[in-house]
Amino acid sequence: MKAAHEDKVVLITGAGAGIGRALALAYAEQGALPVLVDKNEEGLEQTGLLLQEAGYDSLSLSADMSKPDDIIKMLRDLEMIVGRLDIVINNAGFGIWKSPYDLSIDEWDSVVNTNLRGTFVCTREAAKLMRTTGGGAIVNISSTRAMMSEPNSEAYAASKGGILSLTHAMAVSLGPDHITVNAICPGWIETGDYSKLRPVDHEQHPSKRVGKPEDIARACLYLTDPQNDFVTGTHITIDGGMTRKMIYEE
Repeated sequence: MKAAHEDKVVLITGAGAGIGRALALAYAEQGALPVLVDKNEEGLEQTGLLLQEAGYDSLSLSADMSKPDDIIKMLRDLEMIVGRLDIVINNAGFGIWKSPYDLSIDEWDSVVNTNLRGTFVCTREAAKLMRTTGGGAIVNISSTRAMMSEPNSEAYAASKGGILSLTHAMAVSLGPDHITVNAICPGWIETGDYSKLRPVDHEQHPSKRVGKPEDIARACLYLTDPQNDFVTGTHITIDGGMTRKMIYEE
C-alpha cells in the first residue's frame, strides 16, 4: 500500500534550520520530495546535506519571503524543474522583541511582510500551480502568540494573528480548487540543545516537557494527508497545554 506522502512534492519555507529542517526530514522519511526554501543559503546547504547523508533527495531554492518577486520566481523555477506541487508548509518567520515605543515602522514592516505577507503570496502563487494538478494541502505556521502575548511582541503577535485569519479566509477561497488550508500554533518548541533545558522548563507544561520540532512535523503530516481533506480552515495548538493553564501568583 502506497504511503500517504509517497512521491508528493512538498515545499517548505524556512527550511534552513529548526522546525523547517525537521519538517524536511519528516517528509523525506515518508517518501516525499522536500523542496527546501530559505534566504539563508548556508542553512539550505546544511539541510540538503543532512538529507543527502540520510539517503534522501531534495531540491533547494533560495528566496526571501519578504520579497514577493523572490517568491514568484521561486515557484516558477519549481514549476519548470518539477512540474507540480502537492503540499506547502509556510514556516518561514521571525520576530523583533522591542518596546512598541521604540519599534520602528521599518522593523514592523520587516516582520509583517515576512511572516504575513510572505505567507499570503506564497500560498496564492502555490495554489495557482496546485489547482492545475488536482489540488493539494497548505499548512501555515502561526504561533500561540496569536492568542496570548508577552510584552514587546507586537509585530510578531500581529503577524501570527493575521496568519490565523488568512488561513480560514483562504481555505474558503481555495476550497473549490480542492486545496485545504490549515494552521498550526506552536508553543515553546526547542530548536537548540534540548539537553540544556532545566527541569522547571519542562514542569511548567501540563505535558511535563518542552516541545520538539518533531511534534510540529507530526501535525503537518496529519494535516497534509489526502485522507484528511475534511479538515480545512482551522488551526491546531501544539504547546504542551500551556495556553490552557491558569497561572496565579503563589
